[in-house]
Amino acid sequence: MKRALCPVCSGSIDEQFLQLQQLQDESSPNFVSEVVNIYFHESEKLLRNLREDCLVVVDKEFSDYKKMGIHLNQFMGSSSSIGAQRVRNVCVAFRAASEQNNRAGCLRALELLEYEYCYLKNKLHELFQIEQQRILAAGVRYPQQPNNP
Repeated sequence: MKRALCPVCSGSIDEQFLQLQQLQDESSPNFVSEVVNIYFHESEKLLRNLREDCLVVVDKEFSDYKKMGIHLNQFMGSSSSIGAQRVRNVCVAFRAASEQNNRAGCLRALELLEYEYCYLKNKLHELFQIEQQRILAAGVRYPQQPNNP
């Protein structure tokens, strides 16, 4: 079944999310939520690493911007794979700031990345709740009422 992009997540996800949904079937009914949960788990680690990277930027005169770039590339890749386009776009800007050794830009990008990540997480949670309600409603069977003339 072809699905349309969810209005709940409008602007947060792209067609890649639809492709992910198309991989879900009766044999793996929780595929999308499992992939997204893995994404969230790994993203929390990456955000923690990026926060630490940015603290090094603030606390010291030097920083390992390459390490920050590695974390950003991982975040961009995983965000792209689930269709999290706004998160991915912030990662691109964040990486550009890190490549320019721009401390202020990195800190602003981190703040925006955390915002977009939380926004995405809330929207996908809402989407999964709606989907769960739809599934439950589809499974409800009401007894047929006899036709009264």
